[in-house]
Amino acid sequence: MRALPFRWIPRGEPFQKQGNGSRDEFPPILEHLIRQRGLPIGVDLEGYLRPRLRDLADPFLIPDMKPAVERLLQAIDRNEKVCIYGDYDVDGVTSITLMRAILRAYGLEPRHFIPRRGPEGYGLSIAALKRCMQEGPKPDLLITVDCGTVSINEVAELRAEGIDVVIVDHHEPMAEGRPDCCALVNPKCGSEFTYLCAAGVVFKLGHALLKTRSANLDLKELMDLVAVATIADIVPMIGENRLLVRHGLKHLPSTLNPGLRALQEVTGMNGHATSMDVGFRIGPRLNAAGRMDVPEDALATLTTDCRRLAFDLAQKLDHYNKERQTHENLIRREAIDLLNRDFVPSRDAVIVIGSRSWHHGVVGIVASRLMRQYHKPTFVIAIDEDGIGKGSGRSIEGISLVDAIRACDDHLIAGGGHAMAAGLSIREGNLDHFRKRFSEYVLQNTSEEQRQPKLMYDAEITFDQLSLEFLASYDLLQPFGNGNPQPVFVARRVGLSRSPLHMKNNHLRFMLRQGYHEQDAVYFGGGEHPLPDPPWDIAFTIDRNTFRGRTTLQLIIQDVRAAGR
Repeated sequence: MRALPFRWIPRGEPFQKQGNGSRDEFPPILEHLIRQRGLPIGVDLEGYLRPRLRDLADPFLIPDMKPAVERLLQAIDRNEKVCIYGDYDVDGVTSITLMRAILRAYGLEPRHFIPRRGPEGYGLSIAALKRCMQEGPKPDLLITVDCGTVSINEVAELRAEGIDVVIVDHHEPMAEGRPDCCALVNPKCGSEFTYLCAAGVVFKLGHALLKTRSANLDLKELMDLVAVATIADIVPMIGENRLLVRHGLKHLPSTLNPGLRALQEVTGMNGHATSMDVGFRIGPRLNAAGRMDVPEDALATLTTDCRRLAFDLAQKLDHYNKERQTHENLIRREAIDLLNRDFVPSRDAVIVIGSRSWHHGVVGIVASRLMRQYHKPTFVIAIDEDGIGKGSGRSIEGISLVDAIRACDDHLIAGGGHAMAAGLSIREGNLDHFRKRFSEYVLQNTSEEQRQPKLMYDAEITFDQLSLEFLASYDLLQPFGNGNPQPVFVARRVGLSRSPLHMKNNHLRFMLRQGYHEQDAVYFGGGEHPLPDPPWDIAFTIDRNTFRGRTTLQLIIQDVRAAGR
């Protein structure tokens, strides 16, 4: 079954090929792309394109930063027993690694703990806390990273045991109140830095500590971890996130972290790190360990000081990722079979499907793929033998899953997360009720036009404009991500120089021709759809492809349609 076709919509005014830029060093296409992102020309254009570390803002603008610093310094001065408790995804394990490095620079040797997705669930759960207390000495201070904001009952139990809690998080707070903790360092409780991931908040906490008391700590050496977390957690690539990721990616190929270095070796990175490398090579392997219920292997990869062990662990993460891909492909095929029975893209506003045979750690990836394929807010749910489903959701622009969960909470056991990605627990018998209420919510809060699949493109260009010089100016817009999408271009009346090459996973490779100019192109998953006869109009992004020391510009096809439509 095919989803509804994309409507191609230009983002703003069309690009005028001729004309002078406002500054000699910035070509017209670059200024056009910046305008498309809502930044007026002349408003600190230099700072946007080349952000500097000295532009980092005061970390004490984040709520509760001062009491958090005071409590951490107290723990350092008293040599207290400290445990860092974090989530099992990339943001969680990098946040634990960062927090550990910061405290060790001040002379503390904290232990760390990470829950297991399947038996213990997300965040501060009673089951995970019980194991945490059994595995090590009772801490004087528990620092949560990437979780804890909504854990009112769990923090109350810790306080009853005489354990202080500092929460370092970025998830949405609850209207009902906050946990009884020493400090809740969460930008979403204030108005500044609300776009940061948890690792970004930990970085700001490290900055605040250094501003209060010096230590043998160079935060610049930890920015590669922040970059990996920021990209993998798909938080908005705006504000200081641009600065942290830009400098973190620059540092990544020469990282001092043995685990990050080993992951680059195992995944075949060639000394040049991009957001795509992190998003499609490093991030999935770190996440795979948590999805397979062995998150401690991802954490061990990032925290070991031994290069040989780091390489062995990176290979193990690569194996988990292949195992994850096997589960993912199976679940996706079964999910599409279920959808083919009674789902109609032109009629149904949402996708909610579940099965007792699906692996709970992979449903989020499948939800993401189905959401992109059908352009529908989607929940995919793995149901256990007791009839309790744990699901992950992904949304389209304009629909907040957090708000949707709140509107449907009478059909759920629990739920929460971010606007575009969330999780829930539900009883198997409530699936149909939830699907109906979720659909009603989406229909009530969106227009028909909002629910149509759209492909926004930035500029219409021709192959003769594509060059390494073009790529160099385009790269100044990096890093790309949520809030700063990778520019999409359109080229008209494109032909084939030779037959498409079919690669694994239904990917296609083309040599495309427009006039006298040819371009190498890849269409990921393109083999899943019937292609019209050439000539084509194509929508694409561009990427740097380096092979055996030679760099070329490569097109990444987003959509193909018959020319002239």
